[in-house]
Amino acid sequence: MSKRIAVALFGPEGRGSFNESGLQGAMRARALGHQLDVHWIAPPDAAGRAQELRRLCSEGLDLLVAHGGQGDLPVADVCQGFPGTTFAITQGSFLAANTACFEVLQEQSAFLAGILAGLASTTRVVGHLSGEKVRPGLKGRAAFAHGVRAVAPDCRFVTSFCGYQHDPDLAYKTAMALHSEGADLVFAMIDGGRDGVSRACRETGLRQIGNVLDWVARDPNVFVASAVADSGYGVVQAIEAFTSDRIANGTKVTYGLESAESVRLVMSESMAQMHGAAIESWRQKLLAGEVAPAEDYDGPEVPVAV
Repeated sequence: MSKRIAVALFGPEGRGSFNESGLQGAMRARALGHQLDVHWIAPPDAAGRAQELRRLCSEGLDLLVAHGGQGDLPVADVCQGFPGTTFAITQGSFLAANTACFEVLQEQSAFLAGILAGLASTTRVVGHLSGEKVRPGLKGRAAFAHGVRAVAPDCRFVTSFCGYQHDPDLAYKTAMALHSEGADLVFAMIDGGRDGVSRACRETGLRQIGNVLDWVARDPNVFVASAVADSGYGVVQAIEAFTSDRIANGTKVTYGLESAESVRLVMSESMAQMHGAAIESWRQKLLAGEVAPAEDYDGPEVPVAV
């Protein structure tokens, strides 16, 4: 009897690069011969998401893969009620007797993005924005800020979480607020709201560093770099581990720069020419364990734009 597997993607159906990466991971798992269903979880709040996950589990599941740190709270709410179901959270941190986490180390490519931003900023003000304050986003910000500090202690760092990953208008207002603070480069860890950040960049000349996917290839007029972290890789690994009886509940598995197809910093041609050697030097330091990205940021934040 085949295993009953579901992949849960949080947000509006078909929107956002992070969910695109997760969906691609689900499709790769299918191509490997695994039967699974993909479900889009629309509610923006943890309680609504938990209700949807509870509904899915009540239909009978052997494995539920919750894609993203947004899955931490709803899985924590639901998992004890379904002890016969294994829960895998990609980019998550919640662990229990029937849960496991599979994390692609976004913070490593985010740290390299911070190095690049610190080297490349002309105004000496570097920005960061994201949506919801989930642990992967907080770690990504901390790593980026660490990278900036490592090479450019003279740079001012401005940051804001707009509150929701999938609202282009809110992301636009937040990007404009960071630009008004003087930022000429912004690291946008955003999903369905990405178009709003890119609109602000086109209007102001603000340069953007993307994340998850290769945004330089997709929109070279706006993006000077992208901190690639293919979170869909975690979806594949979770399903492969479960179906081969290798999944270890209560543990987290991580994948970093040593897996270059999954974690790397992509740069525009001009950025690579100017700063490629420095980025490679810092990449080698990360691989050798000579430096570890900070996991917490305790500095100021720009108020949420409303």
